[in-house]
Amino acid sequence: MFETIVAFAEAGTTDTAAAEAAAASPLAAVISFLPMVLIIVLLYFMMIRPQRKKEKETQKMLAAMKVGDKVVSIGGICGKVTKIKDDYVFVETGNVGTPAERTVIKFERSAIKSVEQKIQA
Repeated sequence: MFETIVAFAEAGTTDTAAAEAAAASPLAAVISFLPMVLIIVLLYFMMIRPQRKKEKETQKMLAAMKVGDKVVSIGGICGKVTKIKDDYVFVETGNVGTPAERTVIKFERSAIKSVEQKIQA
């Protein structure tokens, strides 16, 4: 009989502990998601935000490009901008020799890697 009373008392304490754990579980769930939320915020500030800033700077650079600027394409071709039409840029390469030795290449604006400087004529 004594064993039954002890077993019943132990069962009562585990039920109380289970009830307390169930009451604390919403807080525990929030705390368990907190590291994941912090990682996402950290990724935003370390990766996504700098990439957007770089894209804005590139768009500003391409919008400010004008005829006569020295440019470098994403393929490494250097030259001077001779004409700009909507989404296309015409680049003259090989600035020595006769005009017949020069080549004009048509690029999309997005294929321009950098606008370095205006060439002094």
